[in-house]
Amino acid sequence: MELGVASRGALPAAPPLTGRLTRPPPASLQIQNHIYSMPTLSYKVPSMTKCSASLATNYMETSEVADLDWENLGFGLVQTDFMYVAKCGSDGIFSRGEVLPFGPISLSPSAGVLNYGQGLFEGLKAYRKTDGSILLFRPEENAIRMVNGAERMCMPAPTVEQFVDAVKQTVSANKRWVPPTGKGSLYIRPLLIGSGAVLGLAPAPEYTFSIFVSPVGNYFKEGLSPINLIVEDKFHRASPGGTGGVKTIGNYASVLKAQKIAKEKGYSDVLYLDAVHDKYLEEVSSCNIFVVKDNVISTPAIKGTILPGITRKSIIEVAQSKGFKVEERLVSVDELLNADEVFCTGTAVVVSPVGSITYLGKRVEYGNQGVGVVSQQLYKSLTSLQMGQVEDWMGWTVQLNQ
Repeated sequence: MELGVASRGALPAAPPLTGRLTRPPPASLQIQNHIYSMPTLSYKVPSMTKCSASLATNYMETSEVADLDWENLGFGLVQTDFMYVAKCGSDGIFSRGEVLPFGPISLSPSAGVLNYGQGLFEGLKAYRKTDGSILLFRPEENAIRMVNGAERMCMPAPTVEQFVDAVKQTVSANKRWVPPTGKGSLYIRPLLIGSGAVLGLAPAPEYTFSIFVSPVGNYFKEGLSPINLIVEDKFHRASPGGTGGVKTIGNYASVLKAQKIAKEKGYSDVLYLDAVHDKYLEEVSSCNIFVVKDNVISTPAIKGTILPGITRKSIIEVAQSKGFKVEERLVSVDELLNADEVFCTGTAVVVSPVGSITYLGKRVEYGNQGVGVVSQQLYKSLTSLQMGQVEDWMGWTVQLNQ
């Protein structure tokens, strides 16, 4: 597959990176192609061997921000310029990674991730401040979660330091795709997959750690407006002793059917109950859930079936710093239906207020379908921190050196 960049405007000047950067020329140059190959990854990228010095100079000129319709940016993939790739063999140590042109990944049909689902992913964001600088939000937390998930999935993982450095490199290489302040964020997707060939049920002999990015707007089309959830009474997301507490790829494929049915009925998403009692809240397809009653905020405790969300953790800490009482415990569906306010949290949604819950045909609305006071307060507090609009009193943001 040939990579095209003509529709994306001028490419940026190369940032100072610790990894090797390979940059494609504009599609307008009449040049030959060659295959850039790695043991199980191959990328078809243009060669610069015939570029003149003047053309190369023009090519390196940059625009500060990509030419996109930032006002109507949704949550979908926008192809950016570069991705990060590192390899790990049987020694469990990842190689020094590279920043390469964004493009297809070639895998053996017998790759561990394709046959046995041996894969994890993460999600985090970068924001552009009003002065043009770029902030990352708690990348070390994502690194730690990947390490923990890799242990459960019998995979090696990059160190926290390598993970954070790789995120910095990838964002720096794609910095023109970070939306202007207030127009969205750059979604960062690290992947860890069993890329080595295996036939019998066993851990893969080789692993690939990669990162790609995409500018995004709101995850739900409602934005900060309330969403409408249905409590799932047939399917379950996870069970005790399983992998519900780690960010493995199979957890998300299993929720697609229930989510599709719910959306066809007009709901925004699905809220799952526990698989043992069928009465305690777990989480939404890709979000954690919070219930507010009499100024007490409650959320299901992390006990192996619920993903320990980083936004969840951040909201708990912000709420406690503002004097709210926060309880992590079993929360029943009856408490949900009698709550004063309900909201979801996640990297993609940040904070999403819930306007209604439907359970066994009964619909309960909250706050006249408006944004709750607690949701609004926590959303503003957290996003102000993430975007650098207030002093980072929590020490959570990491500023890129540009």
